Amino acid sequence: MKRFDKMHLWLAASFLILGTTLSTNAQSIPYKLENPISVAYLKRNLSKKLPRLVLNKNIDANLKEKLKTDPVTQNVYEGIKLNAESVFEMPIINLDIPLEERTQDNQLDISRDMLYRINMLAMVYRVEKDPRMLKRINEEVIAACNFPTWNPKHFLDVGEMSLAIALAIDWTAGDLPAKTIELAKNSLIEKGIKPSWPEGGDHSHWAYGTNNWNQVCNGGMVAASIAIAEIDPELAAKTIHRAIDGMASALSQYDPDGVYPEGATYWNYGTSFSVTTAAMFESAFGTDFGILNYPAFKESAVFRMLSNAPSGLMFNFADCGERRSKNGDFTLAWFASKTGNRAFFEKELFLKPPDEMGKISRLAGVSLVWLAQFKEMEGETIPTVWKGDGVNPVVFFTGGGQDPNQYYFGGKGGSGSVSHGNMDAGSFVFELKEVRWSIDPGNYRSYGMIERTGFDLWHRCQECDRWKLLDKNNFGHSSISVNNQLHNVEGKASIIDFKAGEHPEATIDLTPTFEGQLKSAYRKFIKDSPKSLLIEDEIEIIDETELITWQMMTQSDVEIVDGGAILSKDGHSLKLENLSHPQFTVSVISLDPPPLYLDAKKENLKRIEIRVPAWTIEWNKTIIKVRLSGE
Repeated sequence: MKRFDKMHLWLAASFLILGTTLSTNAQSIPYKLENPISVAYLKRNLSKKLPRLVLNKNIDANLKEKLKTDPVTQNVYEGIKLNAESVFEMPIINLDIPLEERTQDNQLDISRDMLYRINMLAMVYRVEKDPRMLKRINEEVIAACNFPTWNPKHFLDVGEMSLAIALAIDWTAGDLPAKTIELAKNSLIEKGIKPSWPEGGDHSHWAYGTNNWNQVCNGGMVAASIAIAEIDPELAAKTIHRAIDGMASALSQYDPDGVYPEGATYWNYGTSFSVTTAAMFESAFGTDFGILNYPAFKESAVFRMLSNAPSGLMFNFADCGERRSKNGDFTLAWFASKTGNRAFFEKELFLKPPDEMGKISRLAGVSLVWLAQFKEMEGETIPTVWKGDGVNPVVFFTGGGQDPNQYYFGGKGGSGSVSHGNMDAGSFVFELKEVRWSIDPGNYRSYGMIERTGFDLWHRCQECDRWKLLDKNNFGHSSISVNNQLHNVEGKASIIDFKAGEHPEATIDLTPTFEGQLKSAYRKFIKDSPKSLLIEDEIEIIDETELITWQMMTQSDVEIVDGGAILSKDGHSLKLENLSHPQFTVSVISLDPPPLYLDAKKENLKRIEIRVPAWTIEWNKTIIKVRLSGE
């Protein structure tokens, strides 16, 4: 039975606005990429020889040389070979696959699977000219190109499939049967590029959007356009021109300091396609048109590094999962290849035994190219204290690589209105000795399971369904809540003060978050010792204020004691001191099981609360001070 015969209208509508703050005009962004693309430029400057997507003659030669001499390139390639062999154990790509719990009502998993298969098979074929690989690539391409559509209603599916097909015919460089190449190029035009130009000539909603859809879809269209440039140069030129203009809207979201608004997991997704696009431009045209040097793009690698905590978890705000890949980060490696900074090059993880890598990234093939390009140079170390502004500002305090306490703190501002955003302004994660004491629930279950119930996961109005979920609303985050009400979804919390040094501080203005609930609210985080964190909430109430609830999410065991609580986990303990309001006993609310049937279960999850009734506050002002200190 075909999975995709019916698409719910509500789902199509919801994806139309998925995390997208649209720019109606490319001129609205502060910077633009270089964009000389025209039919004449394309004919004059596009490399005529294959391969020209990520690889070209010189890059290919460097890769093959490094496969003889460089242990990292050799080891990752062995992992790719193992993954390529695993493809032969699978049926040819098709639409008739079982509907799993995590699967969404689209073809994205299938497109991603195709991109994975081609990255593995085509890279091995490129290096070894193994006819088995070529035969399987041919079968995969024919099957995918004979799909009725690549599902343009959910254009991420088209973006990833287009990149896969373009790489397949580019990296085989004319070795596929002529009929297959013709089929592939026609499919790239009819099922890839043309659906990106809706009737009437308007742009697709993602073309100038600001989230990861822009990066993925424009990247796929660039690959497809380069692949078919000789057949239809006009279509190719206008599509690449749109992509370069449109990509600036997504790149502008890293401004001013490199914070990716959708969090670390989505940084890997969106940024991986932006760097792949930059690599394709460089191989095909000899320039990336300014992507690398777009303001704050390079700096985003620092944000990504700081998102990794000593525990192996990430600062998983927004819809991010909490665990990073156990393999080396290929996207970070691109930044390493461009800067020479070894901090971005996870050499030890890249040298993991190939048979322990498991299924590797679907972009591992293209990533092998820039792994081979890495040359270590003097590079800046990763800071231990860092602030990043933007639409979803964050701050980090760490102890550095040699810290015996393994101190890690990540806090944030922002609002629920950003792409993949939650009502988590003022929330924070905190670790000592590789134990995460204050957690962010993040996204720890599938979108598909929720969507198939008819639940509206993606709209973000104040009263929308999204905020019924514990990990989306403020009751599931280490922040404060007022009157047991939701945060103001449009109210953006900003970092208004930041001090580095031995005892760093950061102050977040939460006032817009509590519009109509408080007159003002300022949250200050202070690393007041090498193993403690002080949180100070300076609050001014209004007549409507009834109750202020200080919250901390944790999976530790909690013992209530005079003046606070003792948290225990993994053989360690943490003291929570209610410094300002010791007269109010700490409360513990069990959230295992969680309140809503659609909420994912998280073992031993609980919310620690300190409740401050408004009637106890003198002169309408109070400061809630809580100190977290380790052993």
